[in-house]
Amino acid sequence: MSPIGHGPADSSGSDLAHRTGPQGFDEVERSAWGGILAVQGGAIRRVEEDLDQHSRLTHPEFEVLLRLAWSPDRRARIQDLATESLLTRSGLSRVVERLERKGLVTRSRAAEDGRGSYAELTAAGADRFAAAADHHIAFVRSEFLSRFTRDELRTLGALLRRANDPTPKGHPAHP
Repeated sequence: MSPIGHGPADSSGSDLAHRTGPQGFDEVERSAWGGILAVQGGAIRRVEEDLDQHSRLTHPEFEVLLRLAWSPDRRARIQDLATESLLTRSGLSRVVERLERKGLVTRSRAAEDGRGSYAELTAAGADRFAAAADHHIAFVRSEFLSRFTRDELRTLGALLRRANDPTPKGHPAHP
């Protein structure tokens, strides 16, 4: 198996996933990383199903509407939206095009440099987002957040922010 436990590691077929040290995860690391992967996959799948069923929006469409709703003047550069998203710039552009066809956003050229584009939430987009967001918040609270105490949520939030920091710093317990 490979160092992460998928497929043969080498021609000998040894299982590096169960080794410790630089060639594989130890038990604690496997549990933590495996948990992150499982939660990510499960959460995304359940959220996508719920959004489709109750809001007729895809997860990327909902995310774009959310980010625009949270942006000053309900508008943002498409490149900035892509940076904050799991999508590439071209993938995000396709999502914005779909939302534009649905009348939920408009697109305009960036006047300051003429190279980029802005996406802006329309009144219909704001209404659609508000309706979807109410159900989405209730769903996320019920399916995920309700499993934790307020203190655990604070800790989880801090740990996830640290894990997502692009410039990680060594932790005293695990440099």
